[in-house]
Amino acid sequence: MKQAAIIFWIIMIIATFYLNLLGLMNLISLVITMPLLFSSIFGLLFTWNNRNRFKGFHQKRM
Repeated sequence: MKQAAIIFWIIMIIATFYLNLLGLMNLISLVITMPLLFSSIFGLLFTWNNRNRFKGFHQKRM
């Protein structure tokens, strides 16, 4: 499941990078393309870095 999510985000980065290139050529507004590229990079890093972490031992309360 995690591999599919990472592949999805890589495809999204490629697509938004292409849109950003169109934005740099003034065909699409950069106000739209820059946040899309940022959010896709952020989504990839969040998915890649989201792993099981040790959160300590839980004590039973009586």
